[in-house]
Amino acid sequence: MPDVLVRDVNEKVIENLKRRAALNGRSLQKELKEILEKSAMNSKKDYINLAEKIRLKIAAGGKRQSDSVELIREDRNR
Repeated sequence: MPDVLVRDVNEKVIENLKRRAALNGRSLQKELKEILEKSAMNSKKDYINLAEKIRLKIAAGGKRQSDSVELIREDRNR
């Protein structure tokens, strides 16, 4: 299997990836492999479908979601 080398990755990103790997009980290399494989297998349509499922689940819970534009406006006016 071919190897891939990624250069100039931000140190904070590496720290976050190491933390994520530890939480998942994997080495950094295995975590990166998992992320790359999942990412390469999913299409934009898959993500759109997932977002729609999440929207439907939230709506079924009966909670109304706030308008982020209004929240940003309120924050700016403080």
